[in-house]
Amino acid sequence: MTRKLFVTTALPYANGPFHIGHMMEYIQADIWVRFQRMVGSEVNFVCADDAHGAPIMISADKAGKTPQEFVAGIAAGRAQYLDGFHIAFDNWHSTDAPENHELARDIYRALKANGLIATRTIEQFFDPVKGMFLPDRYIKGECPKCGTKEQYGDNCENCGAVYSPTDLKNPFSTLSGAQPVLKNSEHYFFKLSDARCVEFLQSWTQTPGRLQSEVLNKIKEWFVVDEQGQGGLNDWDISRDAPYFGIEIPDAPGKYFYVWLDAPVGYLASLKNLLGKRGQDFNAYMADPDVEQVHFIGKDIVTFHTLFWPAMLHFSGRKTPNHVHVHGFLQLSGEKMSKSRGTGLSPLRYLELGLNAEWMRYYIAAKLNSHVEDIDLNPADFVARVNSDLIGKYINIASRAAGFISKRFAGKLSAEVGIEGSELLAVMRAKRQTIAALYDERELGKAMREVMLLADSVNEFVDTHKPWELAKQAGQGTANSDALHDVCTVCIEAFRLLTLYLKPVLPALAAQVEAFLRIEPLKFADADRALGAHSIGEYQHLMQRIDPKQLDALFEPAAVEASPPGGEPVAAEIKIDDFTKVDLRIAKIVHAQRVEGSTKLLQLTLDVGEATPRKVFSGIQSAYQPEQLTGKFTIMVANLAPRKMKFGVSEGMVLAASHADEKANPGLYILEAWPGATPGLRVR
Repeated sequence: MTRKLFVTTALPYANGPFHIGHMMEYIQADIWVRFQRMVGSEVNFVCADDAHGAPIMISADKAGKTPQEFVAGIAAGRAQYLDGFHIAFDNWHSTDAPENHELARDIYRALKANGLIATRTIEQFFDPVKGMFLPDRYIKGECPKCGTKEQYGDNCENCGAVYSPTDLKNPFSTLSGAQPVLKNSEHYFFKLSDARCVEFLQSWTQTPGRLQSEVLNKIKEWFVVDEQGQGGLNDWDISRDAPYFGIEIPDAPGKYFYVWLDAPVGYLASLKNLLGKRGQDFNAYMADPDVEQVHFIGKDIVTFHTLFWPAMLHFSGRKTPNHVHVHGFLQLSGEKMSKSRGTGLSPLRYLELGLNAEWMRYYIAAKLNSHVEDIDLNPADFVARVNSDLIGKYINIASRAAGFISKRFAGKLSAEVGIEGSELLAVMRAKRQTIAALYDERELGKAMREVMLLADSVNEFVDTHKPWELAKQAGQGTANSDALHDVCTVCIEAFRLLTLYLKPVLPALAAQVEAFLRIEPLKFADADRALGAHSIGEYQHLMQRIDPKQLDALFEPAAVEASPPGGEPVAAEIKIDDFTKVDLRIAKIVHAQRVEGSTKLLQLTLDVGEATPRKVFSGIQSAYQPEQLTGKFTIMVANLAPRKMKFGVSEGMVLAASHADEKANPGLYILEAWPGATPGLRVR
């Protein structure tokens, strides 16, 4: 029976470009999908941008764009990564699309009708500097379970604990650095603690084959209730207060779905969009009991995909995932990748430097297995493995034989080969089931080792029979010519089999080989048949070795980017005369007010020691409330030419500090003068 698969990867948050961790996950899933198609499975492979939430709203505001414009800009840059690394999704959508709005609300209504939605007034952290309730991701502190510092307000990346932001120890706002205060707000909850949910999830998680053993062992801890009645599953807060960019909750004005409620619904929305383009019935497809729903995710989002997501689906009357495949993180030379520490790797720069995307695909495949283990990208190992395996073992086979077939035998393979060659090819064909099973089980590293062992055996065959020697002897008799023909034919047929086994990992190279061999696109079933007396094309060089200097260029920029103070290099040197041209004065903020029609500006009335106060428009509304500024002493550029703006004339500029990368390091800090300073004093 044909296998029907609905496959997804985790939705990337649309507040920045892809990083190498995204590419690892997409490559793993893409390899698995390509394999499934090669064995005849019907696959719908989809993803989407996770487009909602406060972080995007805040980033968009800083960029002077609407959230929709900001997300569209991010989405426009996705194709160069996906195409560059040969990742072939059938559809890429957005959680802000109409399908997702509709499906998220439908699921919510069904959960509510099932008695699994409750409201209650909660104490929520409020940033007194920013004047807004803080989303979980903008609160950090110490994990209440394991004590790890710098953890976000919803779950711990170290121990996996899930908690409320108010459980954090020593919390602080990542927007302003201020200690948040508690305020009351009515929130909506999904009753995950309901006995029905607990019973269902205990059964669902323990279904054989659904989850990896290490994931299941972790999940079991979340169900444990101690003698004091502590622990177990907690209800899930699914609402956020305005202002918020997301999907408004039906019949709850000013309340929005927490981004993690509608984000996984994006899987279904992307599929619905894809099927709609084809004229297929989404509901009928999802109702088909033979359709398997498969998710590839990282270990940091297990909670959402193994508790909340299946419970949401089940109790809204929908199909639940058949498999959730979890992978570890990608490290660089044993260290967790971090752009700020100079240990990041830009996949786009990788491509811009001309590095072959299939080198990376092969290296990642050779490292991956079916377990939740971190894998390491080591530059020296990367060079050695690619050059040894792909060039030295695999490509070398074709390059050593194809020329003889073309020049000596008019490009035509031998109809039959000798006993030794036949036995070698028989062994290679017999490995089809083993390699297929390893692909299906996501044991990609083991599959690559099996393929390279076969390549070793072919190279031993070549070294034993020495076609270059046979070519020298070919003029001495027909037997030598026939032997050369047979040996080279065995090599080409073996190369075809190796290409077939590597095709899910190296799709672009496989297409080149198919063109060279003049054959139809390879499928796994093709391993059982020989080419026979078949004519092949002219051999063209297929892949080059890695030059270690190429990788040096890839990793050099990260160290340079991490060093500048404040995220940017110090400006070009100036002379003292240049500095004295700027007249900096102490100014007292006599009054501050919001500017009607602007979400960025505050209007400041400044006493600079002159007869008449000055009015200055400053883009600091995101960081300060007007009442916080009144009476403060700051520093302004007093001789800046007046600037006519939409809201009036700005007669100077106040000074404030911020990091160059405001997305990663939010915060804006107006400069203040020490006590004793008076309006009009010059800053020298």
